[in-house]
Amino acid sequence: MSLDNVQLPESVLQGLYNKSLYTSKSNESKEKSVENSNISFLGDNCKKITVIVSSTEAIYLPDDELNFLLGILNACNLSMADVALVNVHKNASANYTDITDQLKAEKIFLFGLDSDRISLPLQFPNYQIQKFNNQMYLSSQSLKALQGDKEEKLKLWNCLKKIFLPA
Repeated sequence: MSLDNVQLPESVLQGLYNKSLYTSKSNESKEKSVENSNISFLGDNCKKITVIVSSTEAIYLPDDELNFLLGILNACNLSMADVALVNVHKNASANYTDITDQLKAEKIFLFGLDSDRISLPLQFPNYQIQKFNNQMYLSSQSLKALQGDKEEKLKLWNCLKKIFLPA
């Protein structure tokens, strides 16, 4: 499945716009638990997958990059309900221990970041699946750079297939 010209299914769109204009008591407890943590994120984190980006242009990601990310997730049979999208520009003090402790991250994807940015004590090249502390790490170029580079998209897709679509 190609990541070009991705059309989002209704379920993904519903996941993006799942907040209500008013808050009921059941939602208040969920929001308080998120507010008590130091890391703010977008998504429900149901599958303990953390996507880390650095964007100065938006709270999480600009619309075009978010849509591109949604296409990647959709190709892996995932949605925003499955992941936690963390912008390290907004969470400046976040490091890998905070992320793994607070988000219980099992798979961590770095888009356009060096592992030093989250104080990860190891270095590895882009598109190399790296296991560390019972977590799986994968780094890649930024989503913005990936959008226009088919060769880099293919490298990312080959890694994602190994992680999410085992033979």
